[in-house]
Amino acid sequence: MQTTTKTHVRKYSGRRNRLSKPELLAPAGNLEKLKFAIHYGADAVYIGGQKYGLRSNADNFSFEEMREGVEFAKKYGAKVFVATNIYAHNEDLGGIEEYLRNLYNAGISAVIVADPVIVQTAQKAVPGLEVHLSTQQSTVNWQAVQFWKEEGLPRVVLGRETSMEEIEEIKRHVDVEIEAFIHGAMCSSYSGRCVLSNHFTDRDSNRGGCCQSCRWKYDLFEDARPEAETWISEEEALSDPVLQKFQLGVSQLPQFTEDDNAFTMGSKDLCMIEHVPDLIDVGVDSFKIEGRMKSIHYVATVVNVYRQAIDSYMADPDNYVLKPEWIEEINKAANRPLNTGFFYDTPDHEDHIYEPEEKAAPYDFAGLVMEYDSETGMATVQQRNHFKPGQEVEFFGPGGTFFKQTVGTIWDEEGNELDAARHPLQRVKFKVDRPVSYFDMMRKKK
Repeated sequence: MQTTTKTHVRKYSGRRNRLSKPELLAPAGNLEKLKFAIHYGADAVYIGGQKYGLRSNADNFSFEEMREGVEFAKKYGAKVFVATNIYAHNEDLGGIEEYLRNLYNAGISAVIVADPVIVQTAQKAVPGLEVHLSTQQSTVNWQAVQFWKEEGLPRVVLGRETSMEEIEEIKRHVDVEIEAFIHGAMCSSYSGRCVLSNHFTDRDSNRGGCCQSCRWKYDLFEDARPEAETWISEEEALSDPVLQKFQLGVSQLPQFTEDDNAFTMGSKDLCMIEHVPDLIDVGVDSFKIEGRMKSIHYVATVVNVYRQAIDSYMADPDNYVLKPEWIEEINKAANRPLNTGFFYDTPDHEDHIYEPEEKAAPYDFAGLVMEYDSETGMATVQQRNHFKPGQEVEFFGPGGTFFKQTVGTIWDEEGNELDAARHPLQRVKFKVDRPVSYFDMMRKKK
């Protein structure tokens, strides 16, 4: 699978607005994912609390977990942000001041906010808590960015619809931090402000209840009224197995047959790994990865790749080379076909998924390295998915550690030989071909 499908023509000038290292901002759906994201190179993570966020189905964090996450992040010089980005109804606003104070007391560095009322409340009730404007505000022009800067916000998360050319103009006019999504799922609705979920399932997308209705399968129908050329008789309709299946009588004709692929409104995922220099040169201050609902394997893999690409370019911009293995690694974690979103052009029919989604990630997170004995070459691995002797696995870790090997004899911690590592979180031992480190990951093909 290729990360991009189009040849892009650079419309912006390409000059280096401000060559300083951007922040790499990763998603963390729970405390374990937070630790993996930071260990694999994130400068900051964004999480959700028990209220006021747009991912109510994520594990989300209690205040106690937030404090633990903040303490872990501090050890690595990282920050923790909290998404507080719902569009609030009247009943949502009770207790918001207390909630924001608790975030501040837990050590949270910033909140990501869409609703102007919550912006204003945070600024008044907890002036020490930094407020970042959420992408849900659909900010895509420099004058809107200037407005929010004048309202006291130090950072604006741009709408996903913003182009490179527009980012360049924003940075030329406004001295403010710009955060942009550079990897992950895209929304078919403008900046995620969707109401399909509300109508279909009574779950409010803008209050954290999105049911992913754009990913559902849909049929297409044509009216079969008497004046239409496609009109058919009731007798013909009753004898047609397709019409019988859909129980449509003579009023509508399905345009798909059983052999056709169902229609979906789902878009391809965003991936900018091939264009990290452009993002840095244009002045994006924070590279945001989408995916608080994604797996640990996804978060660690994607963060690890972007960390290497950013560091490589900043170390020697003039001699930077995109490594093929970075693209290969991204594809091992990708859930859908990938493209570059709105950065270079407006997505068209090639950027949506009409056929059954290509499940591109053929790998499972199989084990986590807990210990390594350099004298014996023996690793202690915590099982995360079933694996057994004779199976090929891959080890990878922060900074580009990577190798493949075949699993040999496996022992449990008591020294008993095993025919497989069957039990979740079971610790097993086996020899590895190269040195590994704590928190390195082992994956296997599905």
